[in-house]
Amino acid sequence: MNRTDAIWAIGRVTIGTAVKIIAPRRVYGAERVPRAGGLVVASNHFSWIDPPALGAASPRTMYMMAKVEAHRVPGLGQLMRSFGAFPVRRGESDRDAVRIMRQIVRDGNALGMFVEGTRQLSGVPGHVQAGAAMVAITEDVPLIPVAIHGSQHWRLGNFAPVSIAWGTPMTFEGLPRGGKGYKEASLQVERKIHELWQWLVEVHDLGRPRDAGPPR
Repeated sequence: MNRTDAIWAIGRVTIGTAVKIIAPRRVYGAERVPRAGGLVVASNHFSWIDPPALGAASPRTMYMMAKVEAHRVPGLGQLMRSFGAFPVRRGESDRDAVRIMRQIVRDGNALGMFVEGTRQLSGVPGHVQAGAAMVAITEDVPLIPVAIHGSQHWRLGNFAPVSIAWGTPMTFEGLPRGGKGYKEASLQVERKIHELWQWLVEVHDLGRPRDAGPPR
């Protein structure tokens, strides 16, 4: 176990427990996550509670991309980096971030990305950017779509429930490396995240039964 894995193990007990208390969490389909090998995890994003909730729900250590502004916040930046997070400059080409993303999966690790690029204040998953698909295609690793629901209603102190659904691993054989292939793969990921999210909406309406299984 390396240092980052050890910090994640501690974080699941400490931060994970705290998040579960303030945002009662239910996780569906985590058994679909491959336990080894390079992997891209592609999730939607509503709230700042999403990163710790997703991290606690993941059976694997995830090296997560986060905006550079968050890394500059005293204390928060150091905490994020201790969990393996790395910065990205939004709205511009960031070759250093792309290099890190590719190296993470090349080394057999899981890369975590909120693929819309920013929080969706509409309360509905948004357009998927091409970065996650680019890494999956260029490094020939699977991508797992993830939907988060409930965090768009969460505020500190209201204890709104948050649910997470893991999809099945996606691969993109036959799609070319380059803009056209990345765009088509991103559309596939976007459709799957929306499907998983809509399923979570229905599951919440049913009271979040524990034995529900997300669509494949």
